[in-house]
Amino acid sequence: MRRGRGRQKVPTKVLTTIRLDADVIAFFRSLGPGYQSRINDALRRVKEQGLTDGPTSTGRKRVTR
Repeated sequence: MRRGRGRQKVPTKVLTTIRLDADVIAFFRSLGPGYQSRINDALRRVKEQGLTDGPTSTGRKRVTR
């Protein structure tokens, strides 16, 4: 008996790692299952609206190696 969806014909998502604030993750997780999809949807809306305020600084300096 086969379980799960199996391999995708054309991958539509990219496996990546990002660091998010704990309160942001807690908020999306509190809404129930599917929190990663909701985060993706929220980021997609921001992308489609365009970032008009420009980049914000976290006060950290980027280390180049």
